[in-house]
Amino acid sequence: MAARPDGRSPSQMRPVKMTRGFNRYAEGSCLIEIGETQVICTASLEERVPPFLKGQGTGWVTAEYSMIPRATRQRTQRDVGKSPSGRTVEIQRLIGRSLRSVVSMPGLGERTIWIDCDVIQADGGTRTASITGAYVALVECLGKMRAQKLISKWPLLDQLAAVSVGIVGGQVCLDLNYDEDSTAAVDMNIVLTGDGRLVEVQGTAEGDPFSRKQMDMLMETATAGVNGLFQMQRDVLKELLPTQPGGR
Repeated sequence: MAARPDGRSPSQMRPVKMTRGFNRYAEGSCLIEIGETQVICTASLEERVPPFLKGQGTGWVTAEYSMIPRATRQRTQRDVGKSPSGRTVEIQRLIGRSLRSVVSMPGLGERTIWIDCDVIQADGGTRTASITGAYVALVECLGKMRAQKLISKWPLLDQLAAVSVGIVGGQVCLDLNYDEDSTAAVDMNIVLTGDGRLVEVQGTAEGDPFSRKQMDMLMETATAGVNGLFQMQRDVLKELLPTQPGGR
């Protein structure tokens, strides 16, 4: 198989680094670096829930996503005094949905955990990096809640991570950078839980449709990549994660 422009094999991730406790003030935080993509993920605890959940004895996890002006090759304007772009809304809803899929909301009590994902440098895969780093920040926040006896039972149900895959130059490739993503014939983002279940699959053919066989190859490649991310999460969270998902 042909090597990619940066020398990686088709099934190889870019270098990945997760730094816990990156923000001194947040209840949970993680700087995640995947190649040249860098995202600061913070988790903030709020002692209230949205109005639609008030009085129901259950919590909420939600997310916001943004890029600093020079995260990209050209400066982008801040979302100040205007509504977030459609892309921003889509991504923050994706992050929130993904995190809620692995948290037992009643276990939080009537509290909200806000996840902020701020991209400080973008080179493809910012939404998948945000989900993977946000999980680390979330677990750190839950660990502090447990230490402070705010929760009586561990509310985390499973692990969560995400990765991009695509078809570039006729071959299935893992973890696309910006140059690959902008020329890919197929672009896909896949979110998985630790037991292999799918949370979300976002896949688009940019030109010719792709086959079921190619879809299966994309899924297989993504699963292998996510399994590597799961191991890295376990390494940085080893003193916080229960031995079994859900604390069993």
